[in-house]
Amino acid sequence: MSTVIEQPVEARLVAAAPRMPSIPATLHYDRRDPFAVRMTFPAPATLEGVDVCWTFSRELLTAGMTAPEGHGDVRVRPYGYDRTVLEFHAPEGTAVVHVRSGELRRFLEATAELVPVGLEHLQLDLDQQLAELMRDAC
Repeated sequence: MSTVIEQPVEARLVAAAPRMPSIPATLHYDRRDPFAVRMTFPAPATLEGVDVCWTFSRELLTAGMTAPEGHGDVRVRPYGYDRTVLEFHAPEGTAVVHVRSGELRRFLEATAELVPVGLEHLQLDLDQQLAELMRDAC
């Protein structure tokens, strides 16, 4: 069984212009980091011209689909019936994208099949991580 889920999604960038351009993005979930979700935007879709990856909690994404969630760099909220808004805050500015809620639900369902919600801690090898920390401290 695979330990990684990757799902392309279509994000609509909210900008000052009336037309919201679509940009490709990829949602990524890895059983080895069971609490986290990554959303990557390819270089052509970013101001910097390099891939940009945001990491945030699976719980934030799940909760933000039904009510506004987040107070930090990543915020998620429902928008109408079929969209979810993700806001990414950085010192350079804020990016706001709309993603179809159905795409996010499919992704979250796949992650829950891989690692059931509430059982994430069973995926962690705390002894190995502690040994690595101790080795790095010496």
